[in-house]
Amino acid sequence: MKKRTYRGVEVKKVNGARLAERVAGRDVVVGVDVGKEVCFGSLMGADQEVLVTVKWKSPWEDRTFVELLGGLGCRSIEVAMEPSGTYGDPLRSLLWEAGVPVYRVGAKRSHDAAEVYDGVPSWHDAKSAAVIAKLHKDGASDPWPFRSEKERDLRAVVTTMDLLDQQFHQNLNRLEGHMARHWPEVGAWLELTSVTFLELLLRFGGPEQIAARQEEARETMRAAGGRFLKEEKIEAVVESSCKTIGVPMTAQEMEELRNLANRTLDLYRHLQTTRRKVDRMSQDRASIQAISRAVGKGTAAVLVVEGGDPGQYGSSSEWLKTFGLNLKERSSGKHIGKTKITKRGSGKARKWLYLAALRLIQKDLVVRTWYERKLARDGGEKKKKAIVAVMRKLVRALWYVGRGEPLDTSKMFDVKRLGLSCG
Repeated sequence: MKKRTYRGVEVKKVNGARLAERVAGRDVVVGVDVGKEVCFGSLMGADQEVLVTVKWKSPWEDRTFVELLGGLGCRSIEVAMEPSGTYGDPLRSLLWEAGVPVYRVGAKRSHDAAEVYDGVPSWHDAKSAAVIAKLHKDGASDPWPFRSEKERDLRAVVTTMDLLDQQFHQNLNRLEGHMARHWPEVGAWLELTSVTFLELLLRFGGPEQIAARQEEARETMRAAGGRFLKEEKIEAVVESSCKTIGVPMTAQEMEELRNLANRTLDLYRHLQTTRRKVDRMSQDRASIQAISRAVGKGTAAVLVVEGGDPGQYGSSSEWLKTFGLNLKERSSGKHIGKTKITKRGSGKARKWLYLAALRLIQKDLVVRTWYERKLARDGGEKKKKAIVAVMRKLVRALWYVGRGEPLDTSKMFDVKRLGLSCG
C-alpha cells in the first residue's frame, strides 16, 4: 500500500484561486478534525484523493475557513465532523449559516478505520481529517443539523433538572449520614426527602432542640405537612427526639445541619419548579407525553432529549443503541466470551432509566418476578446486571410507547414461563 504523507497548510496561506481551479464543477467532501485550539480540514475529491489539508486556529480562524470553502465554486460541498463535545459547535453553526450541509462520523468508527486507510495504525489530526472525509464518502455518516431553538431550550431545562436532581440526592445522602449518627429513629416516621423533615431540621438543627421545644416542633410539622400529616406521626417524631440513642450534637454540628437542610430545601424547591417547566415545554411533544405515562415526565423528557424521538428510529434496537445499552462481547483475560453494554451513549439517560427500572421492579408484578428469576439464575449476586437487563427490556418497550402504544409489561417478558396470567 502506498505510504501517505500528511501536511497541513495554514488557512491564510492557501492559494484560493488555484484550489478553486482544481475543484471547479466537482463534488468535494471536507473531513474536519476539531481540536480545542487547532483544527484540520481535508478536502477530498470524488476519487478519494486529498486535494489539500488546511489547518487553522479555532475559534479565531473558523470564519476564514468557512469563507474559503464558500469561494471555491464546487458543484457540491459537504463537511463531515466527529462529535467533540462543544468545541466544534461554533464551526458547525457557521457552516450551516453558509448553506454547507454538515454530517457526523462516530469517533470510534474513525479510530477503527485508521489502519485500514493507509496501513499504518498511527493517529494524528491531519490523518484523522482525511479518514473522516473517506468514511463520509463511504456512507458512514449521518446528517448533523442544528436543533431548533425550541429543542435547545428544552434540552437546557432538562440539563438543569438533571443537575439539580443530582445535587439534591447528594445532599440527601449527606443528611442520611448525619441522621444515622445523631437521630437514627426519625427515618421510621418521616421521609428524609419530605419538606416536613427538612423544615424541621432547618428550624431546630437536631433532636435535642426538638425535644426542648416540643410544641414549636409540632407546629412546624403541622405547617409543613398540612392535612396529610397525621397527629400520631407528629407525636411519634417528637417522642423519638426525646428518646433517641443518637450521638448528642454540638452547637456547631447543629448549625452545619441547619445549613445543609437549608441548601437541600432550596434545591428541592428549585427542582420542583424546573420539573414543572420541563412539563410545560414538552406539552406539544407527543412522544414525551406518551412515555411520561409509563415512566414519569422527568424521565420521559430526558430520554427523548438525549436519545431522540423514537419515531426517528426504524427499530427498538436502534433506539437502544443511542443509550449505550446494546451489548458487545468482552474478550480479555478471564472475561472471554462474556458480554457487557457498550455505554456508548448518554450516561444521563442511563441514570434516569436505571431509576425507572428500579421503580418498575418495586411496583410491577411481571417485572419484579422476571427480575427475581434472573437474579436467582445468576446466583443472587449480580443485582446490577439484572437491573441493566430490565433497563434494556424497558427501552425496547418505550420505543413502542413513544410511537403510540400503551406500556404492557406482559409483552416485555414471557409471562407463561414466569407462571403468570396475561389477564
